[in-house]
Amino acid sequence: MTIPAFLILLACQLAGNLLCQALALPVPGPVIGMSILTVVLVFRAGKTTSKSPTVDGLEHTAETLVRNMGLLFVPAGVGIITEIGALRLQWLPIAAGLIGSTLLSLAVTGWVMHWSIRRRAANRSAVVLQASERS
Repeated sequence: MTIPAFLILLACQLAGNLLCQALALPVPGPVIGMSILTVVLVFRAGKTTSKSPTVDGLEHTAETLVRNMGLLFVPAGVGIITEIGALRLQWLPIAAGLIGSTLLSLAVTGWVMHWSIRRRAANRSAVVLQASERS
């Protein structure tokens, strides 16, 4: 993990948190920060022909963080345990929200997949039709 790359990640997260608080956005600051990083990397990708040391460092740092992601869930788990009393009182709405969002995600994913398959099949048949008309 390189220090400059890690500092870039932290700077993006800080910028996201500041934007979130300044504009009272309903999106978490780290999500905004990673969106900022994504936009910066997309615009930089068109300007450089090869990977820069910073991009390589970000890739290595991200891989290191993903490998150790289990450790990053420990504070969230501790937070859940400390709020177990509230969870006991609110288990039904929490369970309903989790089940409902899971079912909605499955339905949307299935619809998008079905739409993608139909579109790809239509494109392939159009290409075959054009090829047969040429010969």
